[in-house]
Amino acid sequence: MNVLLVGEESAGAQTLKLLLNSPHHLVGVLASSSRKAVGGMTVWQHAEKTGCRLWPAESVKDPAFADVVRDEQVDLLLNVHSLFVIKPEIVEAPSFGSFNLHPGPLPRYAGLNAPSWAIYKGENTHGVTLHRMLAGIDNGPIAYQALFNVEEKDTGFSVSAKCIRYGMDLIRSLLEDAAEDPHMIPVIEQDFTKREYFGKGTPENGWLAWSRPAREIFNFVRAADYSPFKSPWQTPRAKLGDREVAFVKVSLTGQPSTAMPGIIDRRGDGQVYIASSDEWIHVNRILIDGQLTDPAHVLTSGERLDWEA
Repeated sequence: MNVLLVGEESAGAQTLKLLLNSPHHLVGVLASSSRKAVGGMTVWQHAEKTGCRLWPAESVKDPAFADVVRDEQVDLLLNVHSLFVIKPEIVEAPSFGSFNLHPGPLPRYAGLNAPSWAIYKGENTHGVTLHRMLAGIDNGPIAYQALFNVEEKDTGFSVSAKCIRYGMDLIRSLLEDAAEDPHMIPVIEQDFTKREYFGKGTPENGWLAWSRPAREIFNFVRAADYSPFKSPWQTPRAKLGDREVAFVKVSLTGQPSTAMPGIIDRRGDGQVYIASSDEWIHVNRILIDGQLTDPAHVLTSGERLDWEA
């Protein structure tokens, strides 16, 4: 079976490795040559090292690339965390179809940064979906889907990692079914009455309102936490006088608070707490001017954090 990969990021790299170790013929890879990877190779670099045929990621915006897909007799196109919307002519060119790996449980959590939005909204479960591509975004019939638990310790990064891990199993199922008989690939129409679409940007433009319940603040901070990698969201922040304090990691205490939200309490053991609308929140890690800083060096008892509406 002839497979074409359009991919980026860790999910694209793992899909590339999966395909290279499969019995199928990898026709080539579309990826960005300018992207950088932290602690590893980009999809482009890995494909180049292994001798794969390469095309620039932007090729998916050129309808004429559909002729290449047909000339190469591509059976399946796999779109895994790519950067651009693929032109319909290209989507329709593979003989068995084009499939997109989406890090969310469609029809809910369509769009961008689904793992972060799920944590932000306090979900206890999330999922990953492999769906047939149509014109539009995340709206084709579902072929395979996996759901998993979201734990209190999870962050945007760890939920994204779960999506990739479970997503590789979905891709294996697609390859097995397509190779045996393309008609075996499930076709489950999405219920668009349940569709939620999320676009670019961070909720509240990244401002932490301490007048909210502690659980919501905690969820916001961990939703934006992709340590040690750069977050697709702004790190949630608040104002301390004329300075901005960004909160990388906080934790719940269960200690009720009747103090004014945003009030700082630096205790005798050097630990720093901030009052929310219902309980004290422990501050673990902060950023000042982009640098990790000990909260006790910056946050003083009696001062109050503010935020923009």
